[in-house]
Amino acid sequence: MGESAEQVTQILDAVEAGDAQAAEKLLPLVYDELRRLAAVRMAQEAPGQTLQPTALVHEAWLRLAGSSHQHWNSRGHFFGAAAEAMRRILVERARKKARVRHGGQLERVDLDHVTVAAQDNDDTILAVHEALEKLAGQSPQKAEVVKLRYFAGMEHAEIAEALGVSEPTARRHWAYARSWLYAELKLQMAGTAKGAL
Repeated sequence: MGESAEQVTQILDAVEAGDAQAAEKLLPLVYDELRRLAAVRMAQEAPGQTLQPTALVHEAWLRLAGSSHQHWNSRGHFFGAAAEAMRRILVERARKKARVRHGGQLERVDLDHVTVAAQDNDDTILAVHEALEKLAGQSPQKAEVVKLRYFAGMEHAEIAEALGVSEPTARRHWAYARSWLYAELKLQMAGTAKGAL
């Protein structure tokens, strides 16, 4: 892992310097870990889903490699960007399904039991996404913790490494963000219920 992490950092530096071939060298080094993150998310999807972990990794990779502003200054930063790309893919997929169903109703969500986005229905993913955007405006690092935990299924130690903070700090950020999101989602549901009357 140490040698691989060093290689990833060197390749990220080459990508940053404009080496067009560096991105091709990066994928084999990070593919297994990206695939693991995607598999964690997709493990509890409802049967019959068309999106598979491999497809999620490939779509996220295309977004990362195809981005004109690739600025990854570390391995953790790269995996944070990958988690963000996967989050956006899941949100876009949920929005597309929601449009087909013309919205639907929000359901109450107990965030104590929510750990990975793939476990939740599309309405929940969209509600969490909206609340997360609001949290990011107030506390960007806490929002990053949620993205990595909820959308990428990372553990606290992995989140701490990715963000360059201690594990206790990552745990505190998760506890705060989870409580904040619970309150925000509760407000969203109250607003939806009033709008339905």
